[in-house]
Amino acid sequence: KIIKRNRNMIMKPVSLFLAAASFACTSAFTLPSSNGRRTVVALDMASAIVFGTSTGSTETVASYIKENLPEVDGPFDVETIEGSVKDFFEKYDSLIVGTPTWNTGSDTERSGTGWDEIYYGDMQDMNLQGKKVAVFGLGDQESYCENYADASGELHDVFEALGCVMMGYTSQEGYEHEDSKAIRGDKFCGLLCDEVNQEDLSEERAKAWVAQLKAEGFFEGGSAPAAAAAPVVDVVAEPMTVLEELEQSSALLDEAIESHGNVGFVPHFNAKTKSTMWVSRDGRSCYYTDGSVATKTSSASP
Repeated sequence: KIIKRNRNMIMKPVSLFLAAASFACTSAFTLPSSNGRRTVVALDMASAIVFGTSTGSTETVASYIKENLPEVDGPFDVETIEGSVKDFFEKYDSLIVGTPTWNTGSDTERSGTGWDEIYYGDMQDMNLQGKKVAVFGLGDQESYCENYADASGELHDVFEALGCVMMGYTSQEGYEHEDSKAIRGDKFCGLLCDEVNQEDLSEERAKAWVAQLKAEGFFEGGSAPAAAAAPVVDVVAEPMTVLEELEQSSALLDEAIESHGNVGFVPHFNAKTKSTMWVSRDGRSCYYTDGSVATKTSSASP
């Protein structure tokens, strides 16, 4: 939803604070305009579940994950993605990806699914830098105890090499494997399930893993089920004097900064519009005040 503010008007205090709070929970950017208005656009994070499968077991676990994340796109079988695979993956901000293991003991292309066909081809041309990725995988920990869910490790490594932020690592407790190429440090590189020997545990493991991802901030900044963001509301404008506007903007900015952790804001003065844009150091929030930096005097201010 778009919020517009005329340069000669000032938002009501309550409306401005609600808008400021929403910026702390969602990504946003400001678009320049030729008509003298500043347009602030709030962005939602797009997430999807993508899997590869041969017998349907990985799809089953993907459905367990989906049950706990109804607002996330998918699950999608990687072999049935239509159009450009590159465009498909790049449009999402976070991805939950899953694979079985078939080519046990092999160094590469161990999934036996469509993942093997794109790992070292189409995926190498994708721009996935900074996207959040969580891996889930399946294996047989009794028949293949020394290579349990090996392909999950390759899936993890391919995305990590593309600059993704890998999340959702899990404990090895409760499993009976001897070794796995999916181990990173003392943890699995994601959620591992065994639909052969521990089928009755998969659904609860998926539920617990989704809760872990939420706690890790995997969905922060988007429409996926994370902490609820304050609603973006239509702002009602009323005329105010220049002095009242400056005082109101200054006080509300201080309040917003203090209530959201005082992460620090950097001022950028626009001589043409005679306004200052305050941008948070993490780049996720911005606020406007009329006048130069010199008009900001509070000790809590940037």
